Amino acid sequence: MEKKISIAIDGPAGAGKSTIARRLAQEMGYRYVDTGAIYRTVAYFMDLWGVSPKDVDGVNRYIDELTIGIEYDEDGVQHMIMNGMDVTGDIRTQEISQKASLISAHAVVREMLLDMQRDIARQYDVVMDGRDIGSVVLPKATVKIFLTASAEVRARRRCNELAAKGQKANFDQVLKEIQQRDYQDTHREIAPLKMTRDSVKLDTSEMSIEEVIAAMKTIIGEKLGA
Repeated sequence: MEKKISIAIDGPAGAGKSTIARRLAQEMGYRYVDTGAIYRTVAYFMDLWGVSPKDVDGVNRYIDELTIGIEYDEDGVQHMIMNGMDVTGDIRTQEISQKASLISAHAVVREMLLDMQRDIARQYDVVMDGRDIGSVVLPKATVKIFLTASAEVRARRRCNELAAKGQKANFDQVLKEIQQRDYQDTHREIAPLKMTRDSVKLDTSEMSIEEVIAAMKTIIGEKLGA
């Protein structure tokens, strides 16, 4: 089988990974894999069963009842299928986001999803984003990029995103949640968020989406020798 190209994009919550990775994959003709959505799906499933993301025994007990699938529509948009049901829209809440961070710290959850993510990368050229793609999921990724921005910028972007959806957002509260998420992601015992030595850091605090895409294409072109 021909070796596939994998672009690993890591970084903290609110750095714009999903938006950027989706655009990048579309423009390059690659398969986009939003791993954060996969963990959100697990968190949503546990939430429906009333299982706290901190309840180790509960998570271990119910994880076998969960089946996760990924489907793509004609526009290449990733849809999360939980036990046969499309939950793509249901998992996009701030509460589920916080719980996903805690859920992702469970070894049984990571083990369940690791092979699934690697199998996709073996079959397709992918742009995959998350917290530990370059460090754990795809340690031999063709290109690794660490996308980041200041907590304040990320909070402001999140507030604008919510406002665009007609939802009210308190900047101080959103900032606090992002800082809490950063702490959880960088201090968890299993696969914490960190930049690998072979990653290229890209701070998007003062950049537009178009500028970020252009910078990433340059990085990828240099790595691929294009």
